Amino acid sequence: MENKPEQTTLPQDGSQPWERKILESLVRDVVKEQRAKRRWGIFFKLLGFAYLLVPLLLVLGLAGSQMAGRTTPHTAVVRLEGVIAPGSVASADNINAALRRAFEDPNTKGVVLLINSPGGSPVQAGIIHDEIRRLRKLHPGTPLYAVVEDLCASGGYYVAVAADRIYVDKASLVGSIGVLMDGFGFTGAMEKLGVERRLFTAGENKGFLDPFSPMNDKQKAYVTQMLADIHQQFIDVVRKGRGARLKETPDMFSGLVWHGAKSIELGLTDALGTTDSVAREVIKADQLVDYTLTESLADRVAKRLGTSFSEGVTGQTESVRLR
Repeated sequence: MENKPEQTTLPQDGSQPWERKILESLVRDVVKEQRAKRRWGIFFKLLGFAYLLVPLLLVLGLAGSQMAGRTTPHTAVVRLEGVIAPGSVASADNINAALRRAFEDPNTKGVVLLINSPGGSPVQAGIIHDEIRRLRKLHPGTPLYAVVEDLCASGGYYVAVAADRIYVDKASLVGSIGVLMDGFGFTGAMEKLGVERRLFTAGENKGFLDPFSPMNDKQKAYVTQMLADIHQQFIDVVRKGRGARLKETPDMFSGLVWHGAKSIELGLTDALGTTDSVAREVIKADQLVDYTLTESLADRVAKRLGTSFSEGVTGQTESVRLR
């Protein structure tokens, strides 16, 4: 008996067979999924583009505003923030380079040195101080004013007295005209632990800063005199910079600090003021242009790691500081 292939007949009511309905449904789902993927793909591409574009626009906008400011009369701002030390943001190299750029711009009507510093190296502070005085002689028509934020102590004040005038907030801390040199001595602990220090030197005083060796009276007297000499240099700089405005008191050069209002009374500073008020009311150029040199996070981390490694190897961290 011959087998005949089974024939599929369409429903008489005009409806589609269930297989076709399922196939069409699957096709529609696939199309919807592909459209959704395309939409999400476009969304993430746009998001990535915006992620790259927004910072670029901010940088370009900032640069554009800075360049626009430099083509018109403006007040130049140089920020001195943090500890004044070699290799830091507040190093003499960075601050002086920024000051030179500010003074050399023909559209700079005045310079504001914005200070927020506890002090630091007397050498670095002295280099900045001397450069300010040199630039003022080269550009006698361009004044430089120091504006203090929270703190202008020791080395920070050493720099500030080179300015034409010093402006403060009534609660700013100003002063600390003194010198210190600190470190640690471990000789007593070594004796208790039974540890012997073996240090070989050529020169009887070569190792007098070694924290594991005792310091005799002669060496103490030498260090004390050295700090006194540096302290006197600091005092001379303050007297020269402030002149007749300074109202000396017995404790003025003792290392004390004063709030801003008291510092005006003592002649350590001149008046209350901010960067904006000095630019607007004193320099008469309210457009601000920041000339401060900055460094990347990677540079800061590398420098910090290098400093820590050096201190760990040498074991000597003593340094003279205006703090």
